[in-house]
Amino acid sequence: MATTRTIAEINQKIRTGEVTVWTVEETKTKVAELGLDAATAAVDVVTTGTFEPMESSGAIINLGHTDPPINIRECYLDGVMAYGGFGAVDLYLGASQAAGSTRWGDSSDNDGASERGGGHVIAQLIAGKSVHLRALGHVSDCYPRATLDISITRETINQFYLFNPRNLYQNFIVGVNSSDRPLLTYLGPLQPFLGNAVYANAGALSPMLNDPHLRTIGIGSRLFVGGAPGYIAWEGTQHFPLQKRLPNGTPIGPSATVALIGDAKQMQPEWVRGCYFSGYGPSLMLGVGVPIPILDKTVLQGCAISDQDIVAPVIDFSIPRRVRPSFGLVSYQQLKSGCLTINGSRVRTAPLSSLYLGRKVAATLKDWILRGEFELSEPVAPLPKQTVFLPQNN
Repeated sequence: MATTRTIAEINQKIRTGEVTVWTVEETKTKVAELGLDAATAAVDVVTTGTFEPMESSGAIINLGHTDPPINIRECYLDGVMAYGGFGAVDLYLGASQAAGSTRWGDSSDNDGASERGGGHVIAQLIAGKSVHLRALGHVSDCYPRATLDISITRETINQFYLFNPRNLYQNFIVGVNSSDRPLLTYLGPLQPFLGNAVYANAGALSPMLNDPHLRTIGIGSRLFVGGAPGYIAWEGTQHFPLQKRLPNGTPIGPSATVALIGDAKQMQPEWVRGCYFSGYGPSLMLGVGVPIPILDKTVLQGCAISDQDIVAPVIDFSIPRRVRPSFGLVSYQQLKSGCLTINGSRVRTAPLSSLYLGRKVAATLKDWILRGEFELSEPVAPLPKQTVFLPQNN
């Protein structure tokens, strides 16, 4: 008889300490050893994880009202501009907002301002450090204060949570450069004459690729975000589930994305780090883990996918257009071998994501579940399956 289970049944086993959890790497080994049917009967949850730059991220901050009150319309946190146009003391700090000159004449309150941005300020607050805030207000009878100059920490503000419009790409691209000069990109430096290739996805370790048809991952799914519980809030921007797919269901390029939310006051510095790409700008390195409930053997079959069965397009960044030339598809097995062949030449490869820390995210999430500290949630709605990707044709 085929094994099936529900999320409610899995959560009951978590509460009683009877749950069986495997990391995604353990799962691939177990399925090969036991076979799909026996492995499905044995495991309840598979944990996945990634640690990679997620520039479409940011933090919602509520300062609390000052006395006299201020209605903030221009604000800088350690020299990084935060948006203040949707509430008197509500701010949104984008991870990829670069530090720059302020109306007070400083470029930042810290050395190395040219290589800092919103991701660094977010990480600083999560680490419990102080951040200098300067703001101008729109003066009115309700909000008579014109300026604010204070230091804040995560303990002195009301709300501080990440609300990330686009995270967890279900597959991405491989970047190369066929030109005669180095290119500084969001994948890092790409060396001339096909001197290197950089891939951004963790392949068979990546959360969304282990549920290729998104049967268990949806709006409301509970996740590991930055070392704390978080949730999928909505489809991510540039969500493109209609990407072409292999027979195993995995997309051949950038596909589904999700918008994530999580309480930054609970997050840990190990899993949230500011980063900077020379010649491109700041970003945020974020650890995200997704638990996949093994409802049946079809779900587990998705988790058994291997790097040799997943491909990504090799894109030439030397052409500065929205649609760039491709050197074809390459498997993640080839990418993780350290080199690939393009037009007869060996090209060195390197990951942009940390495979080591991605494995650690999956192991940490497994430990949380085994200790009864993390239960799964039923999605309240599926992610859209027919979203069309619309470019601007100008």
